[in-house]
Amino acid sequence: MRTLYALMAAGAFAMAAPAASAHGDEKHGTKPGAAATISGDEHAFGKEGDPKLASRTVTIDMSDEMRFTPSDITVKPGETVTFVVANKGQVLHEMVIGTEEELLKHAELMRKNPDMEHDEPYMAHVKAGGREQITWQFTKAGTFAFACLVPGHYEAGMKGRIVVGLASTATTTDGEVRKVDVEAKKITLKHGAIANLDMPPMTMVFRVADVAMLGNLTPGDFVRFAADRVDGAITITAIELRP
Repeated sequence: MRTLYALMAAGAFAMAAPAASAHGDEKHGTKPGAAATISGDEHAFGKEGDPKLASRTVTIDMSDEMRFTPSDITVKPGETVTFVVANKGQVLHEMVIGTEEELLKHAELMRKNPDMEHDEPYMAHVKAGGREQITWQFTKAGTFAFACLVPGHYEAGMKGRIVVGLASTATTTDGEVRKVDVEAKKITLKHGAIANLDMPPMTMVFRVADVAMLGNLTPGDFVRFAADRVDGAITITAIELRP
């Protein structure tokens, strides 16, 4: 897997350069059939994963509206995930995984040095209409981030969140599954008070950040979950069966 930061104007996000010729037609990321050397470097947010060991594949679309879809992803501690990063726009975009602090620093560095070149396994640099892959193992629980660090894109809101496991019990709520609607990406829960949302106990239909969260849940299951407002809607950002 390869990624490349190449020369681009700081105003690229204004949609004025649909082909982003500075990057040419060079491919980035894992190429089918190419021999892959997996880095053993450990980061705060995990390490490069072996595609053969990935438990699932998550497709992430990138748009010229400076948005990732989905923008909230939940994984289990230790899980290896392959992200297929698809650029649906007309300008170059990228996905860079890291901590919020690291991404902020990196975005500032890119603003000052837009011609910097990088080759890291936690990045996918994708030309317009292209697709690349990142396979990553999330070895530590916590909340991490991903963003497009092309100058101007991060500032325009092109970022997302990866929740590895559940947050502390102080920010989670117990509930009972009443209905699961995979097609609509919704789940109905009879739940206790949700402190961070100032919500009393009730039975409510929730949107989930990632449909994969519903895969092993059935009515009658007792769960522990975290919920927050995402893009204006109350959304479950993490959920697991309760011991």
